[in-house]
Amino acid sequence: MTNPMIDGKRADSARRRERVLKAIDTAVKAGGDITVSGLARAARVDRTFLYRHPDLLERVHTAASTPVENGRMAAVSRASLQADLANALEANKRLVARIRQLEKRLSSQLGESVWAESGLGAPVDIDQLQRRISLLEQDLADTRGDLEERTEELEAARAANRELTRSLNHRP
Repeated sequence: MTNPMIDGKRADSARRRERVLKAIDTAVKAGGDITVSGLARAARVDRTFLYRHPDLLERVHTAASTPVENGRMAAVSRASLQADLANALEANKRLVARIRQLEKRLSSQLGESVWAESGLGAPVDIDQLQRRISLLEQDLADTRGDLEERTEELEAARAANRELTRSLNHRP
């Protein structure tokens, strides 16, 4: 069973596709500047249509970089080259970050593997030591809290003492 709405969308997409292909052929024959924006304008489609259809986008890029028949190179706009460069730089940054992440992971796994194969291994009581460290850290935090409270009480007592001394010394 066919859906008229889906069939209509497919037909509209096919018409747009044909307009884009004709616009590419016209631009290649004219030998002018070939850009995604220019072809989208000429074909009366949105640029996103070209980006949603990788095969059409590939044809646009191929047409833009293919030499024109009379020996001249097809003109490429400065803006499109800058956009391509910016995209390549961002992709490069992402790849460099991913490589670093993978290198760290590999280094960690190799280190653990070598450690285990060396026979030394981790101490048997490492879990017990970790628990002891946690308890000591908690005790330290509690002791610091107590110290802060007592310091505040001492400051309050000193202030009261100064006030009493001042009131005794100023009696008529």
